[in-house]
Amino acid sequence: MSSELYEQLEDKLGHRFRKRELLERALTHRSFAHEQLSEKRKNGEKHAPVHYEQLEFLGDAVVGLVIGHLLLLKFPEASEGDLSRLRARLVNISSLSQLAKDLGLDSWVKLGRGEEATGGKSKPSILSDIYEALCAAVYIDGGFRPAFEMISRHFQPVLETVNMTLIEEDYKTRLQELVQGEFKRTPKYRLAGEFGPDHEKTFEIEVLINGKLVARGTGRSKKEAEQHAAHQALAVLKNPDKMK
Repeated sequence: MSSELYEQLEDKLGHRFRKRELLERALTHRSFAHEQLSEKRKNGEKHAPVHYEQLEFLGDAVVGLVIGHLLLLKFPEASEGDLSRLRARLVNISSLSQLAKDLGLDSWVKLGRGEEATGGKSKPSILSDIYEALCAAVYIDGGFRPAFEMISRHFQPVLETVNMTLIEEDYKTRLQELVQGEFKRTPKYRLAGEFGPDHEKTFEIEVLINGKLVARGTGRSKKEAEQHAAHQALAVLKNPDKMK
């Protein structure tokens, strides 16, 4: 990739890299790195594959630290548990992959031929990893301040709207945190039915984990029904035998 193209991305990030190789590494997926390594070995060269995974590990901590700092400033009276739940609402695969799309990182990531053929550039897991890797690259290259300022800019719109009501009786978030921790999956919700006249409808929502129906919930809106279904699912998960 040309220096001019890298400069375009640096302009988007608001950081000019002193070590450009950090930026390149943050954009390189394991599949691309191993393909390049195979080619070098054919030519008798010996190199270790260079990709973003270690940077992503560090970036996860950097993003978490920055958002934790910003939430503490905004909600100085909040409990540790409340702050943790708010951070989980803000920092997750969905939000980070959306940030990556907004920055156009899907067009910059380097993927192996197989990964690219299967739609790797649109995979939320890869895009969120790329974002975290870039945050780590900025941190290593320039220190905490530029990383803090960049992440703060990116999260400013959502931080302006976040409030404590997001965690009050939010059973869906609690369920997601539990399921991701236990099963490495996210719960799925589907509409099971609608009942009653248009002005007084009742919605029934089913929640599935690993493709298995776990609980149902009803409500006057789909959101209310999803919360009820999540609440019921949390009760089910207290008895692990029911998930077998």
